[in-house]
Amino acid sequence: MILHVEDARYVRDFIVWLRFNDGAEGEVDLKDELFGEVFESLQDVTQFRQFRLDPELNTIAWVNGADLAPEFLHERLSVLA
Repeated sequence: MILHVEDARYVRDFIVWLRFNDGAEGEVDLKDELFGEVFESLQDVTQFRQFRLDPELNTIAWVNGADLAPEFLHERLSVLA
C-alpha cells in the first residue's frame, strides 16, 4: 500500500496530528526533524504551523517547498489511545 496523509492538523509547538489512508492516526513531533536548509525557517513555530495538505504529494508541505514523505511521518506516529 502506498501511504497518503488524508488529514492534518496543527496541535502545538512542533506537533501535528495526522490521519493516513491505512487508518492510522496520531501525533507526530517534528521538533528534532527540522534540520537542513529547506527546514531551517520552520524552526520558527509561526512558520511551521503554516503547513498544508498537498493533494499532489499526499503529505504535508510548506510554502517554502519543504515537505516530508508520508512513510517518514507514519514511522514517527504516536498513536493516541
